[in-house]
Amino acid sequence: MLIIVILGGVNCGIKKLTLAGLPENASAYDPITLKPKNVGFLQTVKNFIFSPESVLAGQSDNRINILLLGMGGPGHDGPFLTDTNIIVSIRPKQNEVAMISVPRDLGANIPGYGIGKINAANSIGETKQKGTGGEFTRQIFEKVFNLNIPYYIRVDFTAFTEIIDAVGGVIIDVPNAFTDTMFPGPNDSYQTISFNTGKTLMNGQRALEYARSRHGSNGEASDFARARRQQQVLTALKEKLLTAGSYTNPITIQKMLSSLANHVTTNLNFGQIMYLASIAKEVNSPNKTLVIDNSTSGFLTSSINENGAFILSPKTGNFDNINNAITNIFNDEITLSTKNLTPAKENMPVFPTAKIEIQNGTWHVGLAALYQDKLENKGFTVAYIGNCTMRPVTDTIIYTVNPNVSTSIITELAKELNAKTEKTLPAWITEKINATTTKYKLDSDVLIVLGENSYNK
Repeated sequence: MLIIVILGGVNCGIKKLTLAGLPENASAYDPITLKPKNVGFLQTVKNFIFSPESVLAGQSDNRINILLLGMGGPGHDGPFLTDTNIIVSIRPKQNEVAMISVPRDLGANIPGYGIGKINAANSIGETKQKGTGGEFTRQIFEKVFNLNIPYYIRVDFTAFTEIIDAVGGVIIDVPNAFTDTMFPGPNDSYQTISFNTGKTLMNGQRALEYARSRHGSNGEASDFARARRQQQVLTALKEKLLTAGSYTNPITIQKMLSSLANHVTTNLNFGQIMYLASIAKEVNSPNKTLVIDNSTSGFLTSSINENGAFILSPKTGNFDNINNAITNIFNDEITLSTKNLTPAKENMPVFPTAKIEIQNGTWHVGLAALYQDKLENKGFTVAYIGNCTMRPVTDTIIYTVNPNVSTSIITELAKELNAKTEKTLPAWITEKINATTTKYKLDSDVLIVLGENSYNK
């Protein structure tokens, strides 16, 4: 996730960076200032760049592709699941950069495992052999998108927060205010986070919350909204790194490199990193961005796979259109036709905050998760999903749990689901399972019980 750090900061020093291909003459750098001792800096760069082992694959074709993977890391649930998957494409001759965000729930063929979520590839690779998850994932992405992706960089949350703190935070211009009442907290709890519109200086933790949130109100409740925010944070971090204060401060660089050494893995060697850093100085921001999503004009559609898991797949049944868009990301004519793939913020419905619970009243596995995704992509906040205690239920019904909930939410839900509404809960739902267990979440504002008529909608 932090290629911008490597592009923008590593060329100031290498003393503490334990990446593949560390040059033998690291002693040529002053251990305090992290600057070259006796060899001119440009000459040092030239020596590393033009050595045979340092030439970047794709350089001769003017298209260098790097896969960025962001994971929680040790201490987090699903530590090796990659919830950030971004293909960065660089055209060195034009000093252009493109970012393509791939959703974590995209279905992909994983050898030996069949069709599964693409964000599990890194975890599967680690299970096979520790330390190989990044390379295993790189190969999967290369095959899925029929694209030469020779390099990967994998980073965890710790590196993300420490590096942003090391540069004194990043300024983010929040375009869309939102509140997330289900942001992961300690000990499997939830906490509430909020962001207001406008420019704000975020430290590492705050920026991580902004980049990770996926249950926000006001149209921010989806992985696709999160992908756009991740691209925004990466761009802001690169800009901060390339300012004089961050880019030339040896203390700042030492802090960043220390974090990288412990929390980043990559197959890029030092000479390749040096070359990429030289490009970063000439690029102000990503020239092209694309979020592959399941919006009305997007490439993907939501479904339930044979194992009952929610999954995203190409609307056309194959990846040809997606691969064409990625291949031609720098082509202005092609790009013009893909700009409408992601819904504009002003077209997203704005709903007051309300906690929605969805219960599956059928025997169709995964139906609640499918509808959770559909509603979150429409701007609703789904706080809970689960199975109904009574099944099967014939018709989908929307129950008002909190009498103070906005009527606009109920109206829009009824329109979206083509479902009946009830202002009171039936007795079979209000009855407790035992002295302490209820059949629904008491803090829910709205309860949706999915019936058989919702399965083929």
